[in-house]
Amino acid sequence: MRTILIVDDEPRTRLGIKKALDIWAAGNYRIECVDSGVQALEWLSRETAHLLITDVCMPEVSGLDLIHALRDHQMKPVAIVISGHAEFEYVQTALRYGAVNYLLKPIEKQELLEVVTQALKQEEDRHRIERMEKLVDPKLLALEDQNVRLCQQVKEAAEYIENHLDEPLTLAFLAERLHMNASYFSVLFKEQMGIPFTEYLTRRRIQRAKELLLQTRLPVGEISERVGYQTDKYFIKVFKQQEKLSPSRYRQEISGNSGSIH
Repeated sequence: MRTILIVDDEPRTRLGIKKALDIWAAGNYRIECVDSGVQALEWLSRETAHLLITDVCMPEVSGLDLIHALRDHQMKPVAIVISGHAEFEYVQTALRYGAVNYLLKPIEKQELLEVVTQALKQEEDRHRIERMEKLVDPKLLALEDQNVRLCQQVKEAAEYIENHLDEPLTLAFLAERLHMNASYFSVLFKEQMGIPFTEYLTRRRIQRAKELLLQTRLPVGEISERVGYQTDKYFIKVFKQQEKLSPSRYRQEISGNSGSIH
């Protein structure tokens, strides 16, 4: 369930927004309120909000301070700011800080619901893009464009790797298969691919592992075998080096525990 956090030091505005959103959400969203920027920062240090609705002018920590403080937050919410007509310059600053929309007081219910719906759609789209970026290896993606310019031997090597990731592949084995000197093949491969053979093989294996983690419910140990690692312990170590988190954690974060990308 996605969460909307309302931050406003005026009880009437804060509770009015909450009441309107509670009726609109019909239990499909969690609606939370705090009455200051200080409380919002404390709340966000232990909870996750997908949408932040914040007043601009508040004591101690303003809405601008709040949005600015969250710019590098790992789970940064999309933000809507609330402002009076006389504070419009603050709204412009908030938009530069990353707010996606604004509401002017007094807030009309229909406009509130329209702006909230748009913001949640943007949050969903952003999250989907972030998930896709974590699925695709940028170096391998860049290599796709230059594949047509590869020499025949390197093309054959890449195709063989792709179709035999579960096997104990080595540079020497592929060089022999291609009837090439191993040292020459090593230099040629790096020259054409832009990365060494070992790094390419590792990235291909981890890429396949990510696909299996998201598209199947296979246990990590079986996935490890399918991408050519003899022990799941070593596979987990390499995966963490590449993706900065374990295979199990990756599956949870990217798929949202669903086992697939929707």
